[in-house]
Formats: sequence, structure tokens, C-alpha cells
Amino acid sequence: MAEVNVWLWWQNALAGNIGPIHDGDPQQGYYRTRFKDKPWEPVAIWFEDGKWHAMRGDHQVDASDIWTWCCRNPISYEAYNKAIEGAGWDDEPETPAIGHNLPTDPFEALQVEFAAEREQAEAFMKKPITTQAEADRAAIWSKRLSTIAKKATDLHKVEKQPHLDAGRSVDDKWRALKDEPDAISKKLKRHMDAFLQEEARKERERQAAARAEADRIQHEADAARVAAEQAAAKNDNNAASDAAAEAERLAQQAAAAERDAQARNASAGRTGAKVSLRTFVFAEITDFDALLMALKDRAEIKEVVETLANRAARSGVELAGMAIRSEQRAA
Repeated sequence: MAEVNVWLWWQNALAGNIGPIHDGDPQQGYYRTRFKDKPWEPVAIWFEDGKWHAMRGDHQVDASDIWTWCCRNPISYEAYNKAIEGAGWDDEPETPAIGHNLPTDPFEALQVEFAAEREQAEAFMKKPITTQAEADRAAIWSKRLSTIAKKATDLHKVEKQPHLDAGRSVDDKWRALKDEPDAISKKLKRHMDAFLQEEARKERERQAAARAEADRIQHEADAARVAAEQAAAKNDNNAASDAAAEAERLAQQAAAAERDAQARNASAGRTGAKVSLRTFVFAEITDFDALLMALKDRAEIKEVVETLANRAARSGVELAGMAIRSEQRAA
């Protein structure tokens, strides 16, 4: 009778042909298993003295119980020995040697863990990846670091949440007393708009009239000054003196009229509570396409357009002026 190869199932599994798998039906060989987010542990299963035996790391376990947890992860005998000796796995980064005396503060403990992982990962990335095992290590490292990031996010949320809740409570307490008076204050100002605009119109009319009067008086003052000069040229001292005095009087009136012609902004209230018309500049879009062309080279416009284009590309919609592209990246 031909000798039965008790290693056949394991040998086939190593070659990529796993199966068939039956609960409680272990197969002799070397495997590995792990608890969630924990390091891999080597497993050995063998049949001896009429019964099945199994070791998980350095602990003896029930072969039937461990079987379905490890059967899909066969490893070579060399990998098993390396792991048993504490040398780790070729396809997994070494666990940083950070000791057991971690700080009790979760933030400080995570800082220590991250510092150790970062140092090893950055050293690893100084060389290109050339083997599948190295690629596997990079993938696992990426997962470990993203796990640290998630822990930090969760711990940050837990620590910050009481402050957020307290802040929201304070916001809720003061919101109505902040927003409602401000809204009514703005409504009162809008209620004054028509009155102040009418006062501004009257002021423009007054200013125009005052300007015309100032110009008239200035013209008379100029004429009196010319008359004084002509009288002086004729040696008519009395007439020259009278004309000069009149010119001076008219010049003073012209200056006063000029001051009166200055604009007076329409206002209401008193010092500390004065409301007046102010000019607010804004854009009224009259030709959207022309305006968009004028703004097309602005960085913020390009950013918005790129965001919308990426959204369309992910939806499979190819718009005019764009093409849908793809590239493969590690994720």
C-alpha cells in the first residue's frame, strides 16, 4: 500500500491551492493566525500517537479549535522557525521596541508608539520596494500607522467632546440675545434708508444752490477787485479804496458761501449713536459668461472648477473641456 503524504494538504496550500476545509478536520503543517490588530503567531499542527497536536506560539492548543482560524494562512517551515525564534515575519514590519513602561497618559503613550513606528517606516522608505514581502510590509505599516491616526482621532474626540458640549451650551444660552437684537438693529437701519436717502437728495439740491451762490458772490468780488485796480490806475484814491473794501467784503462772503456749499451727510441720532448714509460697493452681474471669462485665471476659480470636474468624473460624466482619466495608486 502506498504511503500517505500527510503533508499534502499543507503543501498544496503553500502553492496556492487551499481546500477543501472542514471544521474539526485539521491538516498537518505550519500556519499562522492572529487576534484582530495583533501580531501574527506561528501555528504547528501534527498527528502523533493516534491524536492531533497543535502549538500556537509556545502554547499548546486544541488542533480542531485552532484549525479554522489558521488554515487559510499556510507558511513555510523556515518562516515558522524564524517566527518561533522571535525574528518576526518577512512580510510584516518589526514591532517597535518601546518596552512595557509606556506613559499612563493616552496622548503621551500614542506619541511614543508613533515615534517608534515613524522612525522605522522612514528608514524603510529610503530604499525602493523590490520584493513582494517588502510590499506586504509597506501595506501592513500603512495600516498600523492609519490605526494610530484613528486612535488619535478617537482620543481627540473623547477629550474634546466635553468642551464642545460646554461650548454649544454657552452658544445656545447667548444665541437669541446676540442674534435677535442685532437683527432688529439692522431692521431699524433699513427702516431709516428711505428717509436718509430723501434727506441726501435735499442736501444735494441745497449744495447745488449754495455752490451757485458762492460762484455768484465770487464773480462780484472779482469784479470789485478789477474796479479797485482801475480806480487806482486813474489815481482816484477814494473810488479805489471803496472798491477794494467792497472786494474784500465780497471775498469774505464768497468764502463763507464756499464753506456752506460743502456736502453735509444725512444722519440721525447723536454722538455715539449716530447713523448716516454710507456707500456700499457691490457687483451687479450683467453678463455672467463675460464675467466668468474675466475671472477664469483666478486661483480660487480654478480650484472650484477642478472640484466640480472631479465630482463629475467620479460620476462618469464627461463635460465639455475635460476628459476622464484614472491612475492606480496604493490605497
